[in-house]
Amino acid sequence: MKTKKQRTLFRLIGYTKPYAPLIIISFISSILSVAVSILIPLMTGYAIDNMIEGAVNFDKVFDYIYIIVGMIAVGAIAQWTLSASVNSLTCKSVRNIRNQLFEHINNLPLKYIDTQRQGDIIARISSDIDQVSEGLLQGFTQLFSGVLTICATLGILFYLNWIIALVVLVLTPLSLFVASFITKRSHKTFSAQAVKRGEVSGYVEEIFTGRNLIQAFCQEDICQEDFEKLNKELYDCGFKSQFYGALINPCTRFVNNLVYASVGVVGAFLALKAGSMELKVGLLSTCLSYANQYTKPFNEITSVITEIQSAVAASRRIFDLLDQDVEESDAQNEVLEKCDGTLNIDNVYFSYVPEKPLIQGLNLHVKQGQKIAIVGPTGCGKTTLINLLMRFYDVNSGSISMSGKDIRKITRTSLRDSYGMVLQESWLFAGSIRDNIAYGKQDATLEEIIQASKLAGADDFIEKFPDKYDTLLTENGDNISQGQRQLLCIARIMLTHPPMLILDEATSSIDTRTEMKIQEAFYRIMQGRTSFIVAHRLSTIRSCDVILVMKDGNIIEQGNHEELLAKRGFYFELYNSQFVGSNAS
Repeated sequence: MKTKKQRTLFRLIGYTKPYAPLIIISFISSILSVAVSILIPLMTGYAIDNMIEGAVNFDKVFDYIYIIVGMIAVGAIAQWTLSASVNSLTCKSVRNIRNQLFEHINNLPLKYIDTQRQGDIIARISSDIDQVSEGLLQGFTQLFSGVLTICATLGILFYLNWIIALVVLVLTPLSLFVASFITKRSHKTFSAQAVKRGEVSGYVEEIFTGRNLIQAFCQEDICQEDFEKLNKELYDCGFKSQFYGALINPCTRFVNNLVYASVGVVGAFLALKAGSMELKVGLLSTCLSYANQYTKPFNEITSVITEIQSAVAASRRIFDLLDQDVEESDAQNEVLEKCDGTLNIDNVYFSYVPEKPLIQGLNLHVKQGQKIAIVGPTGCGKTTLINLLMRFYDVNSGSISMSGKDIRKITRTSLRDSYGMVLQESWLFAGSIRDNIAYGKQDATLEEIIQASKLAGADDFIEKFPDKYDTLLTENGDNISQGQRQLLCIARIMLTHPPMLILDEATSSIDTRTEMKIQEAFYRIMQGRTSFIVAHRLSTIRSCDVILVMKDGNIIEQGNHEELLAKRGFYFELYNSQFVGSNAS
């Protein structure tokens, strides 16, 4: 039965199967390279024997020299072909792993992403795959060639002199034992190092994202202490793994030098001894060369064990992510051709974790074109309700229907295409302003983009840039203000004209004057469209048709602004707390 390590290694090797021609070329090149390296010492020995037996036979010596030069040329070509084919094989295989991993991440449910450190996931798709690349490259270039060299050298030693071959063979297990002893103890440390490397990457990403708050609260020293603690743990794992890895090469070299010395002593004794066991000087030179060639692959193989161990440990982290369950396929579901804007929530129950109930027995019936505001204290379930509407999470029980159809029976793509979504946290990518606005409608013309920007109130500041709509944004738009980033996100949704809207505190980062312009634009775009508005500032939702007041996952009040104020209930308290002294009473 295969161990977990073996299963990981075989699974990793499986990614090379589509490139069988490259594997064949690599094997042929490796065989040629090994054959040349094996035959050159033999030719050298024959040449030496023709120079020490009386008169030098120049004709034969030069014949052997020509053969050796030809072999060197063939070996160089074979070695280049081997390197080129293995590099191509490795790069293509790793490219496929990275593509598969990225595609898999895109299909993972949000509930998994929410429970993982983003930096650790990033580390798996970047540094861990780099470790796999290095391990594959070292393994293919040296492992096969090394094993082939060992077998071929041992065979030719038995052909030349079986006594010397036995000396080499008897001492071989000592080298294998040393390598195996160290390797078994280093595997755990390399696995721990890979995990700790992911934790460090996750922490760095987390700290970098929140660097402004860290400085605002003067938490730099605490962050430094936490990082140093993590870095110390990574150092300890790295030191142990590198220590064991560093032991392999000198230990095996000691054994290999012992083999070389033993061959030299036994060969010298046989060369001096007369009789049937006589060993010529040229042949002794050949045997010494073969002894060195025989032991050299052990050094090369053991020297890459460190890389192979790291690659296996990194592969395990990659495959752990690949083995996470993706969202259930909805290919068999119905495509929602036309959304009429109606929505029904019937007796919905939902919780992120079973022991902490959140939404319980929620009912809601939304008519076409209604503007639905969702308000309530932090943690009441406002954003959770949005996640359920978009099917980022599925309900535990009950149902949500759009246009009379259960959203679990509608493809996620057609469901989400029916919504336009502007979140409190803006998201922009590194690229032009034009590309960012057109993210939801890739074929949009510049005129359409400009019109959407004008509706969102973003055109004014865009036109002030020298490159206007071709202005390049850095990652997440860090080279513009938060308010400007939000305006671009609003322009993006105005460009798509979806039948339904979700606005999650969409104007929270915009000044009051700009907010008034945006609200007017929202009113225009919301005409005839069903809209869900999550709001903390209650002044932005006075004109909504229905206001849902949520508390502890339940809708405790429902009505328009005037009706809810007249009830003098929880909404009245929320509103009055924001507008003390106003005409709220």
